[in-house]
Amino acid sequence: MCGIVGILGREDVADRLLEGLKRLEYRGYDSAGIATLHDGAIDRRRASGKLRNLAAVLDAEPLPGTIGIAHTRWATHGGPTTNNAHPHATDEVAVVHNGIIENFKPLREALEARGRVFTSETDTEVVAHLVSERVEAGDDPVAAMRAVLPQLHGAFALAILFRRHEGLLIGARLGSPLVVGYGPESTGDELYLGSDALALAPLTQRISYLDEGDWVVLTRDGGVQVYDRENDPVKRDVVASGVSDVSISKGNHRHFMLKEIYEQPIVVAQTLRSYLQRLEERVTLPVPDDFDLAAIRRVTIVACGTSFYAGMVAKYWFEQFARVPVDLDVASEFRYRAPVMEEAGLMIVISQSGETADTLAALRHAKAEGQKIAAVVNVPTSTMAREADLLLPTHAGPEIGVASTKAFTCQLAVLAALAANFARARGRLSPDEEREIVTHLAEAPAALNAALSYDEAIAAMAPAVAGARDVLYLGRGTDYPLALEGALKLKEISYIHAEGYAAGEMKHGPIALIDEAVPVIVIAPSGPLFEKTVSNMQEVQARGGKVVLISDAQGIAAAGKGCLATIEMPEAHPLIAPLVYAVPVQLLAYHVAVAKGTDVDQPRNLAKSVTVE
Repeated sequence: MCGIVGILGREDVADRLLEGLKRLEYRGYDSAGIATLHDGAIDRRRASGKLRNLAAVLDAEPLPGTIGIAHTRWATHGGPTTNNAHPHATDEVAVVHNGIIENFKPLREALEARGRVFTSETDTEVVAHLVSERVEAGDDPVAAMRAVLPQLHGAFALAILFRRHEGLLIGARLGSPLVVGYGPESTGDELYLGSDALALAPLTQRISYLDEGDWVVLTRDGGVQVYDRENDPVKRDVVASGVSDVSISKGNHRHFMLKEIYEQPIVVAQTLRSYLQRLEERVTLPVPDDFDLAAIRRVTIVACGTSFYAGMVAKYWFEQFARVPVDLDVASEFRYRAPVMEEAGLMIVISQSGETADTLAALRHAKAEGQKIAAVVNVPTSTMAREADLLLPTHAGPEIGVASTKAFTCQLAVLAALAANFARARGRLSPDEEREIVTHLAEAPAALNAALSYDEAIAAMAPAVAGARDVLYLGRGTDYPLALEGALKLKEISYIHAEGYAAGEMKHGPIALIDEAVPVIVIAPSGPLFEKTVSNMQEVQARGGKVVLISDAQGIAAAGKGCLATIEMPEAHPLIAPLVYAVPVQLLAYHVAVAKGTDVDQPRNLAKSVTVE
């Protein structure tokens, strides 16, 4: 959440800061702003709303300066107004901030008691005033930061510029990511700060990842000096980011979300290529020598949102194939229930960004309890990836649409491969069974492509759902997490209230909600659970419910009569059915949102990469 870009340059930086923010707008779009130094003063341009509003302000009032910081905001403290937009500034400093300063209220009260005047409702402004106080009292910027950082409790990534130091930027991170970029010689050795490598990709491929608690001083004459949380000088490796600097584009698609839905056959194939050995018909994972899957006695899966639903599917697979007990937790609740972490346990964390604050906190708790950690992430250089014992990348590529699509199906592909590998390590999978799994997983990209061919039919029936105030989704087995995911997608981008239920639970309460105005989306591929799911569907129809059945040709022929609409899917083996049936629930949500005229790629109140608890 929120995005940071900083440039210590040789030429005016405002245009490049704005370009960096465009690559980060998916992280927050409540407001945006840029601050630079020129003529010995801090100058700012800020605007509420989408980034285009800031661009219009800059067109009207250009912002000179060869050093600057920029921010795109997801509001936490204070509404999405211009006054609450970052950067926050005093006469001496300007600050941008990702995260939450949890103790900002007592800090603010103390500052106000000392005569400091605040102009925003944010937690961030306390940082600007605390640093200003030290600078005004005679501290140099490094001494000021050394004094202020221990006072801040919570999570933060900070970038700060100082009025009296035209060639200086300072950054800090605790619980929220921040990277340092090193410019090529052609730029006069420019230096950069960014909340992730994606923001800096057009500027440089040479970056350093700051460790937890690090802070960094960037100077034109002295280069880069990193300090750890004990204020000792340290070195952090300079690495190649590997992030493409190609302009992020929707191509021929109307929205990023639709483009990313259509990319799923390709990115799932890319992901599976890393894990399936087709010639040997085996599943291979990059497991370190000291990581013994056979010794694992219990698995804990922790994630948030869409990633949590991928974990729900994986629980079925791990218990079915590897016969290992699995606990599943929403990351934001995990630490607060005093979980019992058994010896020889494995925690699997799942996150698109690899920076999700709640999931990262769960990872660190489990690691402190002696658990092994496997991370299923889309960013192999993320904090979770670096702190895990076993890294399992998803290879989905950048996902710009805030509602996750291709990251979800790639997570499922990786988790299926892990379940198979785990089962083999535990002696629960014969060579023939493993060959069968490899065969079916290899069929997934083609099946996803076939599912996409029903896009027009889904678009045609979407208006039948778009007028609803409430929608229910039903599924059994691995289709139950798909029902939850479908409901989440619809909520996220169409703002229709939707809930997913295990189909057998309908008669235990939710059936009271059924009437003619509540569409019920039933996910029921033909297979061992089909007849039971259809029985639950018929209970809905008997009470006047309008059913949209998502099934294959065999299922629709058997149960499609009397439905409001049917969405036909290709036949798919039960192992890959969750990947295939993700497509229609994604497309249905997408087309309903388009029919309602909502902002599909940047839905209200949401942001990607949730780096606050």
